Parts: sequence; structure tokens; C-alpha cells
Amino acid sequence: MNDSYIKIKSLTRRWRFGIVIFCTLLLAVACHRDGSLPVNDQSTNAACRQMEHAAGITCIPEKFERLVTLDDGENAIALGIKPVGAVISDFSSYWQDKLTGVKNIGTIGEPNLESILVLKPDLIAGSDYQQDIYPLTSKIAPTVLWKFEHSGQWKEVFKNISMVLGKKEVGQKVMADYYRRLAEFKQKMGNNLSKIKVSVVRVYPNNINLYLLDSFCGIVLQDAGLSRPESQNFTASEAKKLFGNQIQMSIGNELIEKADGDVIFIWTGENDAKGNQTAQKKLEQLKLSPLWKNLKAVKENKVYLVPSYWIGSGMLAANAIIDDLFKYLINTP
Repeated sequence: MNDSYIKIKSLTRRWRFGIVIFCTLLLAVACHRDGSLPVNDQSTNAACRQMEHAAGITCIPEKFERLVTLDDGENAIALGIKPVGAVISDFSSYWQDKLTGVKNIGTIGEPNLESILVLKPDLIAGSDYQQDIYPLTSKIAPTVLWKFEHSGQWKEVFKNISMVLGKKEVGQKVMADYYRRLAEFKQKMGNNLSKIKVSVVRVYPNNINLYLLDSFCGIVLQDAGLSRPESQNFTASEAKKLFGNQIQMSIGNELIEKADGDVIFIWTGENDAKGNQTAQKKLEQLKLSPLWKNLKAVKENKVYLVPSYWIGSGMLAANAIIDDLFKYLINTP
């Protein structure tokens, strides 16, 4: 899940999206002679457990079989449950092999109601930024939306998902393995751990952003015991007051020194191919800048281009970042 679409949706776009999905649902109803929604039969006596969540209270089936996630489904997969449908995008390419057989239900932030209807889910799960479609999805199947303010809350979200899916103990084991890997990383880093300041940079088509302490990747770096440059050493509350954004801040080319560190992890991932190409061109232009060439990490050849899972929001992406920490900070000469 990418923060660039979670809190930036305009009210106008939400209205337009709401109209589209409402019409889709009306058409789906019209296609059935009895005028009812084509959902799985849900007996009032079916075993389920009440759960309060961001959009209300839902009775979750104890033995659901057809889960649809309104995000990329990575946390469900990490818990050993393959959804029948999820939003599949470039951001989930790292675990593409685990998505075999999963139906793509739409684009990031805009799941397709018709696609969900066809899958006949018995449980739908997503984040609270999708509350505008909750009245519709809850007519298709029991729907649970967990609170998600920003990507730095990913561990809390993972815990909530494990509870929703009835996988509390599995979730605890997966999280324990995450910390086990980080403990191994710290042990191998030894004294070097306290000496390295890690900078995290994302190049957008129109600007350059630095990811701060409480971003998704920032939390993983904290858990790994790694320090950040002073320019990126802001908590979510501090960042919100200073920059109006809890996890990132924008800089211009003239302030590129704020992106410096002992190492720089950088990426250009965008939601579409055109945007990504533009961002990549911007990165190439940045590399030609004398200010960029003067950065310590650049001079010491410690700038590492990484995939866009660095701004993910789930357990698979977190472990992918740990892979990169081993690859670039331990195994790289």
C-alpha cells in the first residue's frame, strides 16, 4: 500500500468514484431477476464473531473461504491466506509469485465493485480510507476496515489484520521472525551499526522527498537499530507540524544536501508507467548535478537504487527491506 494515494484523494474524486461504483452496483442488481445482490447466502445462524472496526461492527465468518482485500493482500499472504481478489500493481511485483491465481480487482485506491461481485467473496477487508465504498461492499459480503492513518502504523495494522482473519498466533509468529531477522542483522553489523546514518529518498516526477522516522521504511530502520541524518530525524507529530505530512518532506534540487548520509537508499516508484518514466528521468538529471556529485554517499559510491516496496505498508515489504539491509550494508564490500 502506497502513502501517495491514501490521504491525498480529493473530495471531488471521492464523489466521482462513489457515483461510478454506485452505478456499477445498480447494474449488478438489475442483472438479477429477483433484484437482490449476487452474494453468497449468509444464514443468520452461521458461525461468526462480532468485531468492531473503523466503519462499524461486522460479524466475521469463522470459516470464510473467499477473501477479497481492498489492498494488495500482502499481509493476508504473510499470514498464510491467499485472497481470491486483491489490488495488484507494480508495488506488489516483489511477491508476484505469491499472487498466482489472485484476481486483480482494480487499481490502487479504486477497487472495482463489479470485479468483486463476480468473485462472490464471503469476507472483504481493507483500510479506513475506503469508507466511501463500505456501504456497498458490506452488501456484497461482511466487510472490515481497519484504521490506517499513515504507513508508519504498519505493525499495528498487521496485528489488526491477523485478528480479523483469525490468525492471531500466526501473526505473532511472523512478527517474531521479523525481529529475529533484525537481531541477526544487528549482530552482523556489530560496531558499525552505530556509525551509519541512513538516508531514504524518493524521486517523484515533480519533486524529491525524504522519508522520515515514522514512515514505513523509517520504522524498519529504527527496528534495525540504524540512525538517520538530522534532516530526516523527525517523528510523525513533529513532521506534521513542520511539513504538514507525518512521514515525508519535500526538498528542491538546491537543498539536495539534506538527502546526504553515510548511505542513501533511493527509488522512483510511481503508480503508473508514465509517471515512473518521468521520475526516472528526473533521477538521471539529478545525478548530473554538481550538488549531487558532492554528496558524501555519492563520493563513496554508497547510493543504492531500491524497489518501491520501501514505501510499502505490510510484512512482505518489511522483510524485503531487511533483505536490502543485508545485501547493501553487510554483503557489499
